[in-house]
Amino acid sequence: MDFGRLVTAMVTPFDENLQINWSRVKVLIDHLIDVQKTDSLVICGTTGESPTLTEAEKLQLFEFAVRYVNGRCKVIAGTGSYDTAHTIHSTLQAEKLRVDGILLVAPYYNRPSQEGLYQHFKMVAEATQLPIMLYNVPHRTGITVAYETTVRLAEISNIVASKEAHADLDHMTQIISRVPNEFKVYSGDDSLTLPVMAIGGYGIVSVASHIIGAEMKQLIDYFLSGENLKAAEAHAKLFPIFKGLFRVPSPAPVKHALFLRGIDVGGVRLPLLEVNEAEGLFIQSLLR
Repeated sequence: MDFGRLVTAMVTPFDENLQINWSRVKVLIDHLIDVQKTDSLVICGTTGESPTLTEAEKLQLFEFAVRYVNGRCKVIAGTGSYDTAHTIHSTLQAEKLRVDGILLVAPYYNRPSQEGLYQHFKMVAEATQLPIMLYNVPHRTGITVAYETTVRLAEISNIVASKEAHADLDHMTQIISRVPNEFKVYSGDDSLTLPVMAIGGYGIVSVASHIIGAEMKQLIDYFLSGENLKAAEAHAKLFPIFKGLFRVPSPAPVKHALFLRGIDVGGVRLPLLEVNEAEGLFIQSLLR
């Protein structure tokens, strides 16, 4: 399974009462596929506010996305949690809904050992036929998936990729140099798209692609065609947006940026807050 080079971790559109707005979901999916050129959508990842979505809402989103996307890009369901049995249950539910793949975050809060991490991911992989992308995000989970653990997991046939959402290029290099060629390493940080690809990474699981996906695709194409100077120039041009969209807790900034671009995806659920006036003006200045 190839999820493509540009994967968007999609926000969840809400209405005025912070319930899922299905008409806005349609508008956003069309925007991400047709305008921003995304290859895959992650549904109910962190950017989709998965911590404050109910199980029923997640399943509704998976089903709706698969039906509405209708093969135009891949749909990856975020089903990971800190409970192996619950993760397996959620994964099997998503599989029934015909998603194309699974994103599995490292178990957060309970801080398992590396062997515990290995057994968690292995058990989920053995329970499903779907291709799995691991998600190593230490600053959110409180646990790092060691590169040795990822290399072991890459031997499991349906564990096909890892999203590495940190800035440790040495860690990623250790993975890339040891895994089979078909195993893909993705940056989980927009500003590291080019650096990670330069060390052998495959692509990006992106937030900024809601706004500058087509430009990011161009950056990637420059790099793949050997036009390294153009890739570096594109990276420098996009860098302020990469960083600026995380000035306050995500996804409030990117939701506001979408609103400024004419795509109203609503607010965020507590404990997250919408951007304030000053933050909104800053985001507006970024988009100029």
